[in-house]
Amino acid sequence: MTETAAQRLIRKLQRAIVDGLEDVKAQDIQVFNTEALTPLFERVIIASGTSNRQTKALAASVRDKVAEAGFAKPRVEGEDNGEWIIVDCGAAVVHVMQPAIRQYYRLEEIWGGKPVRLRKAASGRGQAAARAGTAASPARSPAAASRRAARAADA
Repeated sequence: MTETAAQRLIRKLQRAIVDGLEDVKAQDIQVFNTEALTPLFERVIIASGTSNRQTKALAASVRDKVAEAGFAKPRVEGEDNGEWIIVDCGAAVVHVMQPAIRQYYRLEEIWGGKPVRLRKAASGRGQAAARAGTAASPARSPAAASRRAARAADA
């Protein structure tokens, strides 16, 4: 497979994942390029859900959208309690977390070196897709701002 074909494939997977998250109203979707950080996967996608029920629905929606896009059915871990669910899509790993868990573990600080800007979806999802792209920078996220403020207060 050529490099451009591989890039198109990862963008198609990324779009399917973000569409699945947007369909169930995920909050603060962030996408990170991890190609230079690990050979295991190329993208880490982090999103929040407000309850156990929503995080489970988000994971199920991602699983369905990825399968509909023609990729292998993803493996899912953490659905039992729903606080932090990992959806392993092969070239992309999705972390669906409740806000308190997300703030505690701060995965954006680990994977946040290479944010990915998403293009607007052709299906007209418009502003949600645009938000997903601009929210990729941890410096712009509300959670990152509140963490910086807390660190400044501690200093």
